[in-house]
Amino acid sequence: EVQLVESEGGSVQIGGSLNVSCIISELRYPGYTLAWYRRAPGKEREGVAAIDKDGHMNYAPSVKGRFTISQDRQDSGKITLYLLMNNLQFEDTAMYTCAAGPYIPVTKVIPPPSWYNYWGQGTQVTVSS
Repeated sequence: EVQLVESEGGSVQIGGSLNVSCIISELRYPGYTLAWYRRAPGKEREGVAAIDKDGHMNYAPSVKGRFTISQDRQDSGKITLYLLMNNLQFEDTAMYTCAAGPYIPVTKVIPPPSWYNYWGQGTQVTVSS
């Protein structure tokens, strides 16, 4: 059974940094695409960043230059997906969720939520003054 388990988020002061992770196990796709999504109160879910098995990445314009997505694949097949968030702003406050799906190129667009078959439980990130 595929499992996506996110690390705890947290509360960070404006301008601060936070690194969240998602451990993905039993993902059996020969190729895959992983992503981070977020949903802020009263707003629609937003694709934040995506990465494919070859390391190609894409970012939402609102986080480009501040956020970095990366992955660490182990021989066991387990994948750890990271999202390093720098220079956090109030508008970054949201529930962040990782997602996994079959391979699709990410260089032009972050695939829509409907692409992913597996989702984590979400982790809250709050930016305060």
